[in-house]
Amino acid sequence: MDASVELAVKTWIDGPYDQATKDEILRLQKEHPDQLVDAFYKRLSFGTGGLRGLMGVGSNRLNVYTIRAAGQGLATYILKQNIENPSLIVGYDSRHNSRLFAEETAKVMAANGIKTYLYASLRPVPMVSFGCRYKKTSAGVMITASHNPAIYNGYKVYWNDGGQVVPPHDEGIIQEVDLVQSPTQVKQISSLDSPLIEEIHEEIDRAYLDTIRPLALWPEVNHKEGHLLKIVYTSLYGTGITMVPKALADWGFSNLHFVQEQIVPNGDFPTTPSPNPEEKAALTLGIEKLKILDADILIGTDPDCDRMGIVAKDVGDPVIFNGNEIVCLCLNHILESLTKQNRLSPKAAFIKTIVTSELFAAIASSYKRPCFNVLTGFKYIGQLMTEWENSGHPYEYIYGGEESYGSLLGTHARDKDAIVASALIAEVALQAKLQNHTLQQKLHSIYQKEGVFREKLASLVYEGKKGADQITGFMQKLRTNLPASFNKTAVIKVDDYQKRISLDTQSKKETPILLPISNVLVFWLADDSRLVIRPSGTEPKIKLYAEVREKGDIKEAILKADKRLDAYLESLKAFLQ
Repeated sequence: MDASVELAVKTWIDGPYDQATKDEILRLQKEHPDQLVDAFYKRLSFGTGGLRGLMGVGSNRLNVYTIRAAGQGLATYILKQNIENPSLIVGYDSRHNSRLFAEETAKVMAANGIKTYLYASLRPVPMVSFGCRYKKTSAGVMITASHNPAIYNGYKVYWNDGGQVVPPHDEGIIQEVDLVQSPTQVKQISSLDSPLIEEIHEEIDRAYLDTIRPLALWPEVNHKEGHLLKIVYTSLYGTGITMVPKALADWGFSNLHFVQEQIVPNGDFPTTPSPNPEEKAALTLGIEKLKILDADILIGTDPDCDRMGIVAKDVGDPVIFNGNEIVCLCLNHILESLTKQNRLSPKAAFIKTIVTSELFAAIASSYKRPCFNVLTGFKYIGQLMTEWENSGHPYEYIYGGEESYGSLLGTHARDKDAIVASALIAEVALQAKLQNHTLQQKLHSIYQKEGVFREKLASLVYEGKKGADQITGFMQKLRTNLPASFNKTAVIKVDDYQKRISLDTQSKKETPILLPISNVLVFWLADDSRLVIRPSGTEPKIKLYAEVREKGDIKEAILKADKRLDAYLESLKAFLQ
């Protein structure tokens, strides 16, 4: 154990920390010294979106002390903005300690004179984003680790527009949090019994449902025929159970069945090691229920209900759709429906992240509507939405999506919203059923028009400090030794978002990239394929994205594309390792 870790441990053992915390530190020191080093070798970083990490004792863990420090830093920053009547809204998911961390946050805010609206029970992420806007609060906090395993939790920060914090607020909050080095610097009241803390029950729920109701594109059809669509829903032990069934019923979808084993909120997530609708294992029970009931569609939302996965009945086995396919199905439905109804605004515009399928942009283009790219992370979609709203920009936001199973229809929130997404995908599935099509057939009809776009994600996981150093080394290697080809296909362009330069590898011409700095590299290949490499901002992994495009017979094109995807990813892994 090096000197810096020893000093950090001693500070906690000798400092103003509770006895149970000190006893746990002494136990780890004796029984698991390696775990103790990981818990203290650094301070849990308050990043641009907040905190996320393992729960436990130590400066590199989420616990009441790191939560209070984050709350004090945020409170100080809010007060420095000289906002009249500063306020905050706090929500939380079903994870262990989420309610505790939410209460600790509220008590810190109240001690700093900040009015705090605390949800009385767990609620989805979009209810915090919407709640910020509805209550006109200065900021918001959501206690969640999204779809991570049960040992994680997090602290996600929102600003007054309902979006996750972006510059300059993120840097300002980080600076204030970093200044809180001891529990003695934290202000806190002893209980929730304060005139500055108000518990929220169903007021915002009702307002939210009223707000998203007009977003239905075929409301009369939904209410007349919605009962024909048999839906299975799983909340994966999370917050979705509080709002998704209400939204579906409100839109006209009454034929709803639940995965009973997964509807009661439970931070252990007992039937799935990772409550992530991106993973088939998380949806296994739902797929079984889909088959037993001969249902049309399975909808699954992650514990904080900002991501949505779907599985749909098909001619053969049920089909699992990935995030790109889901947002492209929804986008196509929106544009097709608004065009048929002669309601497609000439200002209508759409937003996707740079790693989201180019099929999304192709669909928008086919309807002669612009699609804008932003950095990875839904907060950048929210940021652009707010810019348009505040500047009288000639664009009207309709829909935005990202490959990681998140999207937003409407402007009521500034974060991905699996509540409205669930209602929207039900409408998509109903329209397909009324046309005697499956969702897979609907997707293939898009392929017929735009070409077959296929993509695949691989992740290389590197835990701890050594892993973080390896990830940094990989990115440096790629930048200093740009590969000329992958799988014998030439690289024709490289977009380096850290340098904010797009390089034409043939002419050596450099073009500025007009987006903020981000540690992302995009390789465009001679066969219209692309590879994207970026370290995750929330998990100890480096993500490798590949996308290819094929034309011709759909089945043959899919097989060819998938083979090329595997070859490209293997080529990239080989280059790195």
